[in-house]
Amino acid sequence: MKIGFVGLGNVGGKLAGSLLRNSKDLTVLDLNSEFVAGFVSRGAKAADSPAALMRDCDVVITCLPSPAACNAVVSEMLGEVREGKIWLEMSTTDEAEVKRLGAEVIARGGAAVDCPVSGGCHRADTGNISIFAGCDRATFERVLPILTVLGRRVLHTGELGSASVLKVMTNYLATANLLTCCEALVTMKAAGLDLATTYEAIKISSGTSFVHETESQVILNGSRDISFTMDLVKKDIGLFQEIAERTGVPLEISPLMIEIFKDGIARYGERAQSDDIIRRLEEATGLDITAPGFPAEMVDDEPEEPGYEVVPARGRG
Repeated sequence: MKIGFVGLGNVGGKLAGSLLRNSKDLTVLDLNSEFVAGFVSRGAKAADSPAALMRDCDVVITCLPSPAACNAVVSEMLGEVREGKIWLEMSTTDEAEVKRLGAEVIARGGAAVDCPVSGGCHRADTGNISIFAGCDRATFERVLPILTVLGRRVLHTGELGSASVLKVMTNYLATANLLTCCEALVTMKAAGLDLATTYEAIKISSGTSFVHETESQVILNGSRDISFTMDLVKKDIGLFQEIAERTGVPLEISPLMIEIFKDGIARYGERAQSDDIIRRLEEATGLDITAPGFPAEMVDDEPEEPGYEVVPARGRG
């Protein structure tokens, strides 16, 4: 099977790397020619346009920074969609947009899946990331062999668009975790507690979370580098807020989180690392929230393992 991949950024480049590492027939496309050249040097082929990628490949994967970018790429590919072609959208995007574009692909005889990932760039790099997949069951069965190369845990979430809804929900929760971890670390420092001890106390307690066990480490190192920027956080939690407003849920925490990240972007810029949001509290208190012995970046130390489908409890015999 020939696989095309559009978008070789922080997440996409790592996902595409898993395909190449597992000897898949891969053709890539990105606006950054250096990214493309790096993949070509490792054995991938290069495409000169989205249309050429769809024409020459059985499956085309997009992993792009915004719904607008995805629309531009898929619109170029549509003329080459034929029966049997598959489009996999791995970006974090808007449910309505992925449904609209997916309908265009399906109308031309192709299949469409929204399959965003969750678990951090470090797990995308090792093929251990989790993947949600929204599509009909027959299409899911067709793409599962690809998804289990890209990730470890694969969840079929329902029809097209359902995965995107769940993905922005998980990013909302991760952002809430990040902000509470920042407040906890700064408050414990102000109270005179050792930050390394504070980290361990949270880790072994009911207060722990995936975000704490990974991102708190790079916060305490001082690098704050998780390969995810404030503008992307604002986009994702904004999409979650839109879902709540559309369904009539009067959220209270979500709007405050959006305002916090708007302020962070005003202070530090759209492309500041998301974990730099702790600087707002450091500046307000004059405290330095760093400690020796913590890593500068998140690294997945679990060995790469074959992926598998995760089945919700109601479906287990």
